[in-house]
Amino acid sequence: MSSSSATFIAGFFYGGTTVLVGQPLDTIKTLQQAASSRTKPSIVPISKELWANGGISAFYRGGMPLLLGGGLMRSAQFGVYMSSLQYIQQLQNDQNNGTVENPRVLGCIDPQVVLAGLCGGIGRGLVEAPFEFLKVRQQVQTDWRMREIFNGTGPTLLRNSFLFSSFVVYMDVFKFRGLELSPFWMGGICSNMAWLTVWPLDVVKSRIQSGKFEGKNMLQVLNEVRRSGHLVSGLVPGLARSFLANGSSMVVYQYILGELNENWGMK
Repeated sequence: MSSSSATFIAGFFYGGTTVLVGQPLDTIKTLQQAASSRTKPSIVPISKELWANGGISAFYRGGMPLLLGGGLMRSAQFGVYMSSLQYIQQLQNDQNNGTVENPRVLGCIDPQVVLAGLCGGIGRGLVEAPFEFLKVRQQVQTDWRMREIFNGTGPTLLRNSFLFSSFVVYMDVFKFRGLELSPFWMGGICSNMAWLTVWPLDVVKSRIQSGKFEGKNMLQVLNEVRRSGHLVSGLVPGLARSFLANGSSMVVYQYILGELNENWGMK
């Protein structure tokens, strides 16, 4: 079987691990992002309220949709990324008559990785949007109707395309510069850098999907977020979640990928 198949399978395990490790902090992050523009609830009051309303299970609100869909969307992002990268590399190789020529932008950024990362992010977004909608609605405890399930798909696609592209670009730059990091530190650091790149888009996505800002499009919500000083709402729990969840998930991803390559011939 091909390396693309291996990345799809390993990506599935990456997604499941991310949900199990990071969901409590994700719930806190979402509640901060979806709060009224007139309020800025902090981590401690939100945590106390969640605990009082359901104990540990309250922190895992919205976890089931992502547990079901998380493996699929992570599998999609890594699988589509690898397939796209191989296609782009082969296309450029054919155009250059077999000569390897791929100059890096600013001496470190590989344009092929950027483009393949955008494709991977879009692939993830197409799968993730309805699951993310259900997750957010369960986290903020807002009713929903089936016809709304694709609300926020545009912001999700935009966020994910730049998020995953940034993630793989940062990892590629680290490796290009010879920075040797363990899978945990590589996954944690690069994911946090990627989230910092697109954080305002995540705030907009959460607000639109929460159902508390109906009748407003993405640009209107972004402008409101900017004016009210909520551009970085949920950043602290969000980055903590990202580092722990993605660091752990990268360890699992590398382990599964290694097992598939070594024992199942997926190279």
